[in-house]
Amino acid sequence: MIRTLILVLAAAALSACTVPTYEADPVSARQWEQRQERIQREEAERLRRCETMDKQSERYARECVRPGASQ
Repeated sequence: MIRTLILVLAAAALSACTVPTYEADPVSARQWEQRQERIQREEAERLRRCETMDKQSERYARECVRPGASQ
């Protein structure tokens, strides 16, 4: 009985890891504008962080190098 309970709990915990994140599409023009502004702010913040990082670090390679972008 306990073994079955453990298996059920383990299966439930692992299945939670596979749930994709969902962001609903904006429905109004203002929501699209706010979304684009948020994306631009996040990208500007990422670029500012990348300017201060050590270019040889693993974190720089993981967070700052974009495929297809010239560095």
